[in-house]
Amino acid sequence: MAQAHSISLTTLQAAVKAAVSEHPKFNLETPHEVTTLSLVTGFAIPQSLAAKVTLGEAQAFADAVAEHIVTSQPEVRDVTAQKTKGQGTVLSVGRHVVCGIPPVSSAT
Repeated sequence: MAQAHSISLTTLQAAVKAAVSEHPKFNLETPHEVTTLSLVTGFAIPQSLAAKVTLGEAQAFADAVAEHIVTSQPEVRDVTAQKTKGQGTVLSVGRHVVCGIPPVSSAT
């Protein structure tokens, strides 16, 4: 089984841009860094936006980003054991909301 060793910031940015086109409520700038919070690697959602969306909407957006990542980098699909669809995650700690991306050993 192939293993993804990293996801580039460029890949993440492209995935976020594509997901924003599918979920216009998430009109946010592409991330400029990869965030790791409580074992979740992903990107932060600004508090101003997080206050305007539901958890279900955030989950759908995170799933869209994850699907774009596994489409552009298929080896990630093997690591996540998702054979048919990418699956994101949403983590909210205090006032910080992170949309998680498929797990990899590092993000560059």
